[in-house]
Amino acid sequence: MSFRPFTLGYGKGRISFELPEEQVAAVVTGRDVKAVDDLAAAYLHALDHPIDSAPLRYMVKPGETVAVVVSDITRAWQRNDLTLPLLLDYLNEAGISDDHMTVIIAVGGHRQNTESEFEEICSPQVCHRVRVVNHKAWETENMVPIGRTSRGTQVAVNKIAAGADRIILTGGVVYHYMVGYGGGRKSVMPGVCALETIKQNHLWVLGTTVGSGTNPVCASRSTKGNPMHEDMMEIAALVRPDFLVNIVPNLGGQVAGIFAGNWASAWWEATRLVDHIFGVPVKEEADIVIATAGGYPKDINLYQTQKTIDNAWNAMKSNGAAIILAECPDIREPREFFDWFDHTDRLEMEKALRANYVLAGWLAFHQLEYRDKGLIIHVTRKENFPYSEKARLHPAATIEEALRAAHAHCRTSRPKIMVMPQGANTLPLIPKP
Repeated sequence: MSFRPFTLGYGKGRISFELPEEQVAAVVTGRDVKAVDDLAAAYLHALDHPIDSAPLRYMVKPGETVAVVVSDITRAWQRNDLTLPLLLDYLNEAGISDDHMTVIIAVGGHRQNTESEFEEICSPQVCHRVRVVNHKAWETENMVPIGRTSRGTQVAVNKIAAGADRIILTGGVVYHYMVGYGGGRKSVMPGVCALETIKQNHLWVLGTTVGSGTNPVCASRSTKGNPMHEDMMEIAALVRPDFLVNIVPNLGGQVAGIFAGNWASAWWEATRLVDHIFGVPVKEEADIVIATAGGYPKDINLYQTQKTIDNAWNAMKSNGAAIILAECPDIREPREFFDWFDHTDRLEMEKALRANYVLAGWLAFHQLEYRDKGLIIHVTRKENFPYSEKARLHPAATIEEALRAAHAHCRTSRPKIMVMPQGANTLPLIPKP
């Protein structure tokens, strides 16, 4: 019997193992797209050759104030530390001084980022040049109401963003398990919106009736008819960002594409490259799926690792097993995520979620939906085991231990195994019956 070696990302290290060649049904790697040759040149070219927009230098006027919206530490892969200095220099040349710029870390409902994380996200150079602040969604006195969407969501946004002469969105685009794709309008909602706006929008992830659970249309690659995504687009339209720069990573995490211009149409172009790279047709679901988020920061905690669990869950047969490699050095965050598992059953949790929606609550609720399909095994640090168990996962210290548990659960001598080296980003496309 021949064996096939694998080495997958885990935290800031890697985990290696072998599988019988005959049992490897698929390796979901996506398409290898070359990184841009010269990041600085490509970035500046995108600013001057935007999609459905005038070049950025003609969008701003000397003396104006500019709010630059930047994703938080969980999305450090976007490499704003490399591109933000370029953007600031470009704006300087267009007549915008450093003291007229503010970088807003678009944490949405996530935890506040630290000063050291500011430097990791933006670079020390940027932090010493311009003001960098966390968005604080709960500070109602620092939110500005700007209207209401057609679905009734009351929209209030960060006072700094609302008061700026120009708003520039930055970020990156990959699949997102609630609204189809990340990036684009997500920098606005939930990025810089008030907590109540976030809650109202996120309730659309649930079905229309109590007991129906998660709306199946709110899923990766799904935008048409996705009420949460469509509400987000309306919110962003109310905010009216002036310009967007989004990147798309390749399989190695390098920048494969830079999309600048109109906040909506430039983002839509980015989603097409995401489909090309990360949408992977496979013949069928597998008995066992082995997936990694790709390492830090994508596996910083269970909250972020849910994206990997979701992709693996979609590729797993009913009553199958999914092995998730996620070190989770910050597993305790956010603390409220684990509080939701104190509910006695799924229906009780859903009712509580509908009464007082928080994203951590939906993630906990969706974790119960994952469990209903099969066994979710979490390879992590031993000290994380109590947290994994509370989240209804089966913890394992090693890949070997996880494979033994998966084989025992599947109860077949030769289970078909799917491996996902970039589980947070790659989406197995299963043929519809």
